[in-house]
Amino acid sequence: MQVVVRDNNVDQALRALKKKLQREGVYREMKLRRFYEKPSEKRARDHAAAVRRARKLERKRLERDGLTGRMR
Repeated sequence: MQVVVRDNNVDQALRALKKKLQREGVYREMKLRRFYEKPSEKRARDHAAAVRRARKLERKRLERDGLTGRMR
């Protein structure tokens, strides 16, 4: 990964680099790797993330189809 420094403007280049790192998920990865995570905790975290993704996808699908509100 590289960032071009234009007109000796290092602050702007740093901002661009931080934005790229954020977009790539490097900060999240560093935070997760800071401490050891047991395999069972990793599985639980991955499962919870999958559930969140599925619910979000379902909400978007219902919204797209015009069926707003709860279906209970």
